[in-house]
Amino acid sequence: MKHRIVVLGAGYAGAFAAGNLARRLSPADTEITVVNAAPDFVERMRLHQFASGQDLASRELADVFAGTGVRLRLARVTGIDPERRTVAVTGEDGDGEVAYDTLLYALGSSVAHHDVPGAAEYAFDVAGRSSALRLRERLTGLGEGGTVVVVGEGLTGIETATELAESRPGLSIALAARGELGAWLSPKARRHLRGAFDRLGVTVHEHTAVAAVEPTRVITADGRSVPADVTVWSAGFAVHPMAAAAGLEVSGTGRIVVDSSMRSVSHPHVYAAGDCAYAIGENGRPLPMSCASAGLTNMRATAAIIARLTGGEVPATGLKYFGNHISLGRRDAIFQMVDGDVRSKTWFLGGRTAARLKSGVLKGADWGIAHPTFGLPKRRQRLAPAPGRTGARAAA
Repeated sequence: MKHRIVVLGAGYAGAFAAGNLARRLSPADTEITVVNAAPDFVERMRLHQFASGQDLASRELADVFAGTGVRLRLARVTGIDPERRTVAVTGEDGDGEVAYDTLLYALGSSVAHHDVPGAAEYAFDVAGRSSALRLRERLTGLGEGGTVVVVGEGLTGIETATELAESRPGLSIALAARGELGAWLSPKARRHLRGAFDRLGVTVHEHTAVAAVEPTRVITADGRSVPADVTVWSAGFAVHPMAAAAGLEVSGTGRIVVDSSMRSVSHPHVYAAGDCAYAIGENGRPLPMSCASAGLTNMRATAAIIARLTGGEVPATGLKYFGNHISLGRRDAIFQMVDGDVRSKTWFLGGRTAARLKSGVLKGADWGIAHPTFGLPKRRQRLAPAPGRTGARAAA
């Protein structure tokens, strides 16, 4: 009987992981299934562009995985039973179950409203394609001089505010920051960021915590009222409580606690990658929710799965976060390197060169998704005999 590997989610982490597993493991021994609710791959790193009115090419997952040996199940995951090793799903065919021997949980994250009154009811976000489309349609209906307030000074907030200001110059764009704009950047990079905001006409409200969102304004913690025909919420992300409900050990924020190989510390047949994984980096701190972390964790998880199934040695390389790449519209960006303690180094790259580099990263990621088994080895690894799985073999 084939070893059943099920990957939940076909975002950056899940899609790359499924392709890597299909490249390295023999189909004679393994059966790889990807479960995803949407039929298309969502370029989450570009959703702020989509919301601003730019068109993104659609890529169907059926085409992505065609000819790879990876099975695609279009359904929404509703629950996990780690004792029975089954996943409950619902889709066009109704409710069902998908059985697994090894599970890779890569369902990502969604917007976190932090229980701020009115945020869930009135604010928009770019955390998913449907919500970004909703924002896009609302912005299209705004007339000249319409006001938009982006809440949150993280990467998503900065990229969204600058993209909207560049693509829709007739709107008045503001950003509400709890602290100082770009406080984590090096001094030169911070000046570059402020220069970009000034050039694009984005108003910054620093040290401004939003206490409530209303249909036409936001209310700050100190009682001020900031006009907002549209409020865009980008003040953090949250994971689905499904993992906690299944009995997996999770962090205080619901992320699956994993060891250095991305394996659940409570359920050894479950791995996690991407935003839903609570992974500790080389500096002793949890990896942030980011696309960079999705790359690190999915590569670590797939390498560990392959090694354990084929009797190989699990890689022991560290998880190191190298920096942030921030788009400031289409023609400007910042690439900020960080040290081992995730403190910004003095050197940074900005301007058109950084924007071209970011564009190259995005195109490379998209190409990688479109060719999940590129470089397919002529000889793929066979599984080691159970239960010890030692003495790996190679397929002819």
